[in-house]
Amino acid sequence: MLARLLAGFVIGYLLGGVDFAVIVGRMRGIDIYEVGSGNPGTSNVLRTMGKGAAAMVLVGDLAKGLVAAAMGAVISASGEGYASPEAAAALAGLGAVVGHCYPAWHRFKGGKGVATSAGVIVWLNPLIGLGLGVLWGIVVGITRVASIGSLMVVVLVLPGLWWTGVTGWPLVWVAAMMTLVVYRHKGNIQRMLKGGERKVVSP
Repeated sequence: MLARLLAGFVIGYLLGGVDFAVIVGRMRGIDIYEVGSGNPGTSNVLRTMGKGAAAMVLVGDLAKGLVAAAMGAVISASGEGYASPEAAAALAGLGAVVGHCYPAWHRFKGGKGVATSAGVIVWLNPLIGLGLGVLWGIVVGITRVASIGSLMVVVLVLPGLWWTGVTGWPLVWVAAMMTLVVYRHKGNIQRMLKGGERKVVSP
């Protein structure tokens, strides 16, 4: 069973390493690492390539987390505790987020893992995942700062899942996921404290 869980994590990592911001950028003759903030994520794509490209990246990154979680659950097939389908799904999802943040395909230069994490949350609990997605959109619409919406959602993920009955190992892996997302936002947090965070502005 441990071998299956490890396989799920590795598959999730490899899937997460497929960076749609890089792919969409190359389709348009743009190196996403060389424009805007240089971050291969939806917000930078929105600022530098527009809404259509950003939507493609967002859907792709969400799908990575969702598919990784589903594959993890299928690989586990049965079990309980750390080997339950929910725990296996969350662990594979964590692998996808790690892969997105540190992709072997792209010299370990990845994004911040928000959309990929959201895909995992949607698999674990669609209501919470979609609800937090709507909240993210509202906060970003008001503040025009994507990182504020992302960090607010991160804070609410664990209480939300726990409130709906997600406990034990699935919650542990999601906590690790959220910790990584916050760590990847350390630069954004520093800029927010100084009042100089970038706003989401479509060209």
